[in-house]
Amino acid sequence: MDDREAIRGEEAPDEWQPVEGMRIVPAETLFEGGLASFPDYWEHEQVLYCEDEASGLKSYLSIHSTVLGPCLGGCRMFPYASDREALTDALRLSLAMSYKHAVVDIAHGGAKAVIIGDPRTDKTPELFRAFGRFVDALGGAYITGEDLGTSIEDVRIIGETTSYIAGLPLEDGGSGDPSSVTAYGVFCAIQASIAYTRGNPYNPKAGLPDIAVAVQGLGHVGWSVAEHLHAAGARLIVCDIDAAKVARAQEELGAEAVGVDEIYDVEADVFAPCALGGVLNADTVARLRTPIVAGSADNQLADERVPRMLQVMGILYAPDYVANGGGVINVSYEGEGYSVEKALQHTEHIGRTLIEIFHTAEREGMTTAAVADRMAGERLAPRH
Repeated sequence: MDDREAIRGEEAPDEWQPVEGMRIVPAETLFEGGLASFPDYWEHEQVLYCEDEASGLKSYLSIHSTVLGPCLGGCRMFPYASDREALTDALRLSLAMSYKHAVVDIAHGGAKAVIIGDPRTDKTPELFRAFGRFVDALGGAYITGEDLGTSIEDVRIIGETTSYIAGLPLEDGGSGDPSSVTAYGVFCAIQASIAYTRGNPYNPKAGLPDIAVAVQGLGHVGWSVAEHLHAAGARLIVCDIDAAKVARAQEELGAEAVGVDEIYDVEADVFAPCALGGVLNADTVARLRTPIVAGSADNQLADERVPRMLQVMGILYAPDYVANGGGVINVSYEGEGYSVEKALQHTEHIGRTLIEIFHTAEREGMTTAAVADRMAGERLAPRH
């Protein structure tokens, strides 16, 4: 991976630098019981809170691990109901990023930032410039990018006050919108899952003329996943809270539309959750009529009981942070000489990694989620 040095940066500092007019404090000091009171806290290296009164910025940044390199993870903006909810999201997402980077083999640790606010009404250039100053204060320990509720344009503004950004358009020296490569990785995950269940060799170029896939969510990634599946000949059943997106899928992809709650009851070969996380719980899993779950959504499992439920029901689960690793793979190739072809070739390894996970799970009687976690943990040693 020597051609991917551009965004690794120097050795990250352990402390942040003060920023005039900005309050940056360890999140540990803000909650009764400290970080130990959060079930999702797991030896995270650094967890900070930043508040900038002038811009209205309120942000939590969770750095899980720098063992593999400087941390890479997007900035999410969401109207969290409480600070505890916001920090919980950051903790969970940063851990998932560490595991994702370890399993898909890129030289970055895992982190995530969240901004408390409504992306439809609370965005201002001043807010994102303040966030950029917060990122810059860490001196390269954290490299940010777009995520739920933020856009490339927002990242451009963040870039006015820090150089520690990734995922910009090609014309700005970045690697472009990562959603298409994320979607290709999910498509590879679906191909690998189907190949494994049918006893066939993994081939990401294989046609899927006899396969039906229920796609939940038609955002940037979900739509691109649906396009890949349609091009391979798969039959699509789709849902989205946006009726216009569903109508477009019907017209352009020949998809069958179902209600957002009906998607769990669809009889298909694959259920592809490509919307928000937490959709796989005791109630929804009991309703599934698909032998495979493989999608792009982060944190698909509502709780630790779900992987075993899926296993008992005979449903093959492609761990989400493996399946959706294409985007971070793409970003890891940023820099002079960026090649989307190299990024896509690396992304195809997602399918091979999943085949290894599936075989290990079957051989050792483990859930696929547990195998993926163990694989990631071994690669994150010695710290974790």
